[in-house]
Amino acid sequence: MSRQNYTFTSESVSEGHPDKVCDRISDAVLDAFLREEPTARVACETFATSGMVVIGGEVGLSDEERLKTYMGSIGQIARDCIRDIGYEQDQFHWNTCRVMNFLHEQSAHIAQGVDRDGAGDQGIMFGYATNETAELMPAPIQYSHAILRRLAEARKSGAEPTLRPDAKSQLSVVYQDGKPVGVSSIVLSTQHESEDQTSDDIRAIVEPYIREVLPEGWISEDTEWWVNPTGTFVIGGPDGDAGLTGRKIIVDTYGGAAPHGGGAFSGKDPTKVDRSAAYAARYLAKNVVASGLAERCTIQLSYAIGVAKPLSIYADTYGTGVIPDAEIEKAVSASMDLTPRGIREHLGLEKPIYERTAAYGHFGRAPEADGGFSWERTDLVETLKKAG
Repeated sequence: MSRQNYTFTSESVSEGHPDKVCDRISDAVLDAFLREEPTARVACETFATSGMVVIGGEVGLSDEERLKTYMGSIGQIARDCIRDIGYEQDQFHWNTCRVMNFLHEQSAHIAQGVDRDGAGDQGIMFGYATNETAELMPAPIQYSHAILRRLAEARKSGAEPTLRPDAKSQLSVVYQDGKPVGVSSIVLSTQHESEDQTSDDIRAIVEPYIREVLPEGWISEDTEWWVNPTGTFVIGGPDGDAGLTGRKIIVDTYGGAAPHGGGAFSGKDPTKVDRSAAYAARYLAKNVVASGLAERCTIQLSYAIGVAKPLSIYADTYGTGVIPDAEIEKAVSASMDLTPRGIREHLGLEKPIYERTAAYGHFGRAPEADGGFSWERTDLVETLKKAG
């Protein structure tokens, strides 16, 4: 029997965090290539520091001459991302920062396995779902994301003009009888305009938004508040700390509440199972919980480079399943083609839908009409219910 009474903590980072700036640029490059060709190959990495962005990795289009021509747009893609995030600082400005492009054509040795419909790499991927929130996500990470997303909305709308893009949140959520009931501590650090603004000034700005986002009754007189606990936070973004694509894999997924295979998502096209199979695993786990077959579910998938079928499918419902976990493994395997091509086709992943995933989590988002967040659909519920 798992523990029922405990406190669990997760953190999130805003779209202006240096690593998230890099994730955004890498995914924007991916989307640009997918608009050009749905089967484009992209493995894009971005590094950002004071006054500079460096982009590298592998890309591929069916027409090599068109690929060479398209390379000229990469710099503008990066600047557009930085401008939308909101960076116009002296040492990191969308219009003046240096952008260096070192993308090159995809390795033929990698391409040969993918061209046979195999996986783009070996690896293990995990998906997770829990019925503790409406989105079937762990509460600590879901609400940590929601706080920062709400503050970004207030900043960009002009409602809070002294807030700046870089921010981090952290919630310690109290569980009783296995369900979240409150927060014991709230940590919020946000970049701001002036050194004259104190931590108390920043708390006065952000507290109403935090209270708006968290469920009623979760904040009590015993809740500890830590808002900009070090004091001044004016120098932020890549000017304050270097950023790199793929460093926020726990923020991107379940906030530490579930296992992680180790692979990052941003900048990778859907032939790469680090991304597509992790989306498929979340999709399956979410549908298992949505169907009522379990209150919590982890799905693990494993692959070998160049091999189409998954090497293994594993399910764990933590003792909450209404049927044996082995039966759930059979049910999810029968409900979906889990080859890399099958995943791409089932979830419609060969579309420019990735830039929007780069901040505030890849999971727990609403499916969108153009195919964005398709892995959050619950359209396998009836199929899986028959297995129960």
